[in-house]
Amino acid sequence: MQNMVFITGATGGLGKAFAVECASRRWDLFLTDLDADRLEMLAMNLKNTYGVKVMYQPCDLTAAASREHLFDTLRADGLRFQALINVAGLDYEGLFCERSRDEIGRIVRLNIEATLGVTHALMEHMDSSKLFRIIMVSSLAAFFPMPVKATYAASKRFLLDFSLALRDELRSRGATVTVLCPAGLPTTPECIQAIEAQGLMGQLTTQNIGSVAARTLDDALKGRAVYIPGFLNQVLQILSSLVPPVSLAELLGRRWRAAHQRRKEMLDAAQVL
Repeated sequence: MQNMVFITGATGGLGKAFAVECASRRWDLFLTDLDADRLEMLAMNLKNTYGVKVMYQPCDLTAAASREHLFDTLRADGLRFQALINVAGLDYEGLFCERSRDEIGRIVRLNIEATLGVTHALMEHMDSSKLFRIIMVSSLAAFFPMPVKATYAASKRFLLDFSLALRDELRSRGATVTVLCPAGLPTTPECIQAIEAQGLMGQLTTQNIGSVAARTLDDALKGRAVYIPGFLNQVLQILSSLVPPVSLAELLGRRWRAAHQRRKEMLDAAQVL
């Protein structure tokens, strides 16, 4: 039986940062994401660079049958894990009424349903000889009612509340849960463009991906509950608790509508070029 760290969304910017950081600490890995070719390349690079064992299996986490096939592989191989890092997540920015029902459903299926399913399944594969560490990637958006990102922010709030409750449930079972709540992270060209559309505030609240992954792992090993990267982001979270939710939604609505409009203009300009 192999003792490993399980990472979802492993080929994305943050998932890859977690994989590299874990491999640099000489932890063996099991990676999953949608694209088999990208998984294979990442696994090969990690093996060659760090000399760790890396297993992987592509999986569409939004599909129940695909998830069950992944879980069958874990059972068949008799794998045991020392940690789970739930990175996989999705957002479609825009007003709720302008998003399709399929897009809204995919956010819920991946951010909530899949994350819960993976977490439940991995509990069967805990290494009982060690503290089992769970890292949930939520968002700073979890602390705010956020127009233009309403479904995404609500899904991240769900993960935050669920994680804190699960943390208490697992205390007696030799497991900890740490919730990562970052603001902007330059993980994809789309994310970078969204950060740029927010102007100065977007730049000030953005954090380095590698540093966030390293600090999150350190906090998880110490058993800490929540990590919000960046002093300014921590201040914003504290201030948000002092403002009535209705007023907060109005303030954020103005900001995010403006940012969303700037992003559309940037996209239009890029298409012209």
